[in-house]
Amino acid sequence: MTTENPGNPRPEESPAQRLSFPRQHARTQRFTLGAPRAFTVAPDGSRLAFLRSSSGTDRVQSLWVLDLTDGGTERVAADPRVLLGGTAERLSAEERARRERSREGGAGIVGYATDAAVELAAFALSGRLFAAELPAGTARELPAPGPVIDPRPSPDGRHVAYVARGALRVTGADGADDRALAAPEEGEEPTVTYGLAEFVAAEEMGRARGFWWSPDSDRLLVARVDDAPVRRWWIADPAHPDREPAQVAYPAAGTPNAEVRLFVLGLDGARTEVLWDRARFPYLARVHWSADGAPLLLVQSRDQSSQLYLAVDPDEGATRMVHAEEDDPTTGWLELFAGVPCWSPSGRLVRIVDEGGARVLAWGERPLTGPQLHVRSVLDVTEEDILVAASAGAEAAEAETGEVHVYRVNELGVERVSREPGVHSAVRAGGVTVLASATLDRPGARVQVLREGKQVATVASHAQRPGLTPRVTLTEGGTRRIPCAVLLPTEYKETDGPLPVLLDPYGGPHGQRVQRAHNIFLTSQWFADQGFAVIVADGRGTPGRSPAWEKSVKNDMTITLDDQIDALHSLAATGTYPLDLDRVAIRGWSYGGYLAGMAALRRPDVFHAAVVGAPVTDLRLYDTHYEERYLGDPAKNPETYRRNSLIWDDGLVEPAEPHRPMLIVHGLADDNVVVAHSLRLSSALLAAGRPHEVLPLSGVTHMTPQEQVAENLLLLQVDFLKRSLGL
Repeated sequence: MTTENPGNPRPEESPAQRLSFPRQHARTQRFTLGAPRAFTVAPDGSRLAFLRSSSGTDRVQSLWVLDLTDGGTERVAADPRVLLGGTAERLSAEERARRERSREGGAGIVGYATDAAVELAAFALSGRLFAAELPAGTARELPAPGPVIDPRPSPDGRHVAYVARGALRVTGADGADDRALAAPEEGEEPTVTYGLAEFVAAEEMGRARGFWWSPDSDRLLVARVDDAPVRRWWIADPAHPDREPAQVAYPAAGTPNAEVRLFVLGLDGARTEVLWDRARFPYLARVHWSADGAPLLLVQSRDQSSQLYLAVDPDEGATRMVHAEEDDPTTGWLELFAGVPCWSPSGRLVRIVDEGGARVLAWGERPLTGPQLHVRSVLDVTEEDILVAASAGAEAAEAETGEVHVYRVNELGVERVSREPGVHSAVRAGGVTVLASATLDRPGARVQVLREGKQVATVASHAQRPGLTPRVTLTEGGTRRIPCAVLLPTEYKETDGPLPVLLDPYGGPHGQRVQRAHNIFLTSQWFADQGFAVIVADGRGTPGRSPAWEKSVKNDMTITLDDQIDALHSLAATGTYPLDLDRVAIRGWSYGGYLAGMAALRRPDVFHAAVVGAPVTDLRLYDTHYEERYLGDPAKNPETYRRNSLIWDDGLVEPAEPHRPMLIVHGLADDNVVVAHSLRLSSALLAAGRPHEVLPLSGVTHMTPQEQVAENLLLLQVDFLKRSLGL
């Protein structure tokens, strides 16, 4: 299926405005500033809480409330500038690390939690603890030793739990009786924390939390993390040699992980350890505690081929197996999903499972969906139905390239909630659904508030409108029907002839780039407007299609490059697109950087230049939960790791001739893909006599949030590509 969005610029846009895109893109943090997010609906449907900054260039986010009892009046519940008295925000090292893991580039109130009634909200600012009364719209500071991390009210709103200096603490909602429920013991402090997620949980498992309130508000489940076994790495700042390097505990593939235990802590001081076979199932992947059943854990084996769903006896700490799942470790793994596992109100286990070649929603032992849907996450569970986000499955009657929809599922069938073609997500409670919808023909996302399927309000966005509109065609390429997007210059005419080609992929697990959404293609369109035909392709390993598609990369991630080439050549063979195969470049960041480096080194017959951003080059240097999922233990599978790496023992792996120009870009403060990846690649290239360029970004992490860096990085890439391709 092929669909087009010709993307003609609005009449008021001029070429000069379009050329200013790098500045606008950087200043607006990719047009995310000013957009509402982090929605929470009150269980009685009376109000909606959310975060939003005041404009498309304002990084400081405030906590807002939308009152649904009077037609949808918005008001500020907590303004960081007022609460901090105009002083600049100061972040602790722990808070900076949390934001890096969540890729949070904003400021102010970047996260909050509420009680069950959505009347009390708690959040941290500059390491200080604050609470807001949402119905009244008032906020106040609670006395607490700092720096405060991840405060969360109890369901009854009477207490607030938070983490400070490695201790799990609790205070009254009125600020009284602050105390530590669990703190590192003497001699433990440097390595032990209570209530925080360890690195791989936050970076790879999608578990950012380390403590969970009981539904009765009288106790908590609290993770105790000891990272003493984890090897220490050092992140230095060469631009400031007077500063000490930062020590980080980084669990590289094949090395020890942090030790994670779980305790039930009572407000009365009681402490009970939760017991399971941690030797066999060391990963605490999910925790769920609701009034619908006993506390529920999902624990995984280190190779992620086995996992157990465990119900916890909070009085004794014993666990019983509710369900077990296994996959063949030689061909796959068990994926983790947002929103599950959980209990339904009837006490049945809700999970997402790969079954019969499809990814289905299971209720107890019964699948509620089939191969027509590829279920991606669970959004809400009630007695009447389960709300999910899903793509069209492999056996769907009609292909929906790049679409994600919201569905209501129950024993009677499946009903789609979102209507227009696009990418949709939702939050629901109290009969109210907040539906966020991104489409190809509209910038940003439209947020509708629905009651019984009818719109009762909208949540305004203050995000800036981009100065360009993607001219994108969504299609499929090759015999494997690889999802592709093709973008041409805004002013391109057929008489202009063939164009140099730029592949612009992520191309790896958990990164879907071909989506029916406007803003995801803005940077690709800007590159197209510099004179390129840009191709974005989601080959095997990328999400949203089928379990088999995702798990094709097991033991061989090089096939992701094969699919980029297949997409390129199949699109060129159609004769539909003006592609000059004698001038082909590729750019990418993170996995995309790895892919770009591999393209230049191993397939110079196809690619003539590469921008290699923050690449993973020696796969032994990346973390346990990610690399071992796909490639196993490097001690047992060294050849698999070598074959999939760009470098090995400081030498290039399978380099081909001729050598192609490479621009290697890396942030020196990156603690996820450390700069050693790029430095070792540069050393190996130099040893092989292969000229290349290296752009070190001082003080920059994996996110590149700095405005000037983000702006000039785009300009420097275009300059390199044009020079390298002789344009």
